[in-house]
Parts: sequence; structure tokens; C-alpha cells
Amino acid sequence: MADTFTEKIIEDGPRKLVKSFAYTYVDTGQSAVLAVDVSGLSTLQDGTACSNLRINKIWFSTIGLSVKILWDASTDTLAVEVPSGYQGDFDFSSFGGLVNSASSPTGDLRFTTVGHGAADTYTIVLDCVKEF
Repeated sequence: MADTFTEKIIEDGPRKLVKSFAYTYVDTGQSAVLAVDVSGLSTLQDGTACSNLRINKIWFSTIGLSVKILWDASTDTLAVEVPSGYQGDFDFSSFGGLVNSASSPTGDLRFTTVGHGAADTYTIVLDCVKEF
């Protein structure tokens, strides 16, 4: 049996992306798994493509593992780590969201699980501001 990873776009508007993720560990874990590919997001009305994201809010629930949310780049850079065995939220909206701090960023987001064991799970909802 393999790990399960499901994702769903809740909103992909002209300035906002909301996407949910659910994961259950069985035998492999996640290592820099592509979670958000900006090249696949909706464009502005004039066709301008999304090139980057700011993380505005994160809602999460974890059982037995933590999740590193990474800015994708030639060397991935930690955006935030969602703690193990906890449920809650991070709200970065008061200052405009977490800004991508990676060198040579692609704009994408990746997930890596840490400390996973049998039947560990997470649910994450990301609210991001799209940059063009």
C-alpha cells in the first residue's frame, strides 16, 4: 500500500489561491513534493501568468508528523514548519503574507514530512496571494 495525498483547489481567482491538502503516511513519506505549481494557476484577464505566491494564512491539523512548507528554488528554502500533533492556524495577513525568500525561486511550494510513522496524517489549507 502507498501513502495517500489528495489536493483540491478551493479558489483560483485573479489575486487569490486557496488550496487544501490531505495526506496519510503508509510507507514512504514526502520529500519536497510539489504542492503548488504556479505555472498551472489561472492567469490575469490579459494573460499574465502567476509567477510567485505569498502565504497569507495556513489552517492545519497534524497527527504524529510535522510538515515543512518550502519555497521551491535551486536550493529549497523553508517558509514555515507546521508542528507535529497539533491543530491550529497561522495568519500572516496583517503584514501582507510570508514573502518568498529563496534565491532564484520558481514560485512553487513543496511539502516535506518529518518524523512520520504508521497512519500519521495531516490536513492543510493554504490561502495565498498571487503575484504577477
